[in-house]
Amino acid sequence: MPSHYRGNLKIIRSLNAFINLMRASESVISRLQKRLSAEGLTASQFGALETLLHLGPLCQTELGKKLLKTDGNVTMVVNHLEKRGLARRVRAGDDRRFVSVRLTSKGRALIRKIFPRHASAIKEEMSALSNLEQETLRKLCRKLGRKNEMIKKEIKR
Repeated sequence: MPSHYRGNLKIIRSLNAFINLMRASESVISRLQKRLSAEGLTASQFGALETLLHLGPLCQTELGKKLLKTDGNVTMVVNHLEKRGLARRVRAGDDRRFVSVRLTSKGRALIRKIFPRHASAIKEEMSALSNLEQETLRKLCRKLGRKNEMIKKEIKR
């Protein structure tokens, strides 16, 4: 569904691209979320488990950066994972402010079980695009996602 805005062509093109990006993203996420819901997980909880599996224990702030979530949201995600016995917080002995989040054996077993299925589901979702289209999409999304970094570099010059 294109924008109904009438005006500057650059704005219309930007709005249409944004609408298509968001609709495609929400559509894919909705289909993938159904699979995660069957395991009793939200996308954020799955993301936290997957990140901890592949990167190891992280402080909550770093976990939030990896997940692109606020401190408050990460706290809520970790709270839910702790309640289910999937993750735990560990405070550093010398600096009690530093909190590391770690997978429990139950959390590790769950994410190891469901990650391969989830990765296959993503592969299936992306099969609508050719290999070249997937790579092009990846590069374009990365460029769009790093816009702030590019602006900061331009300002420093």
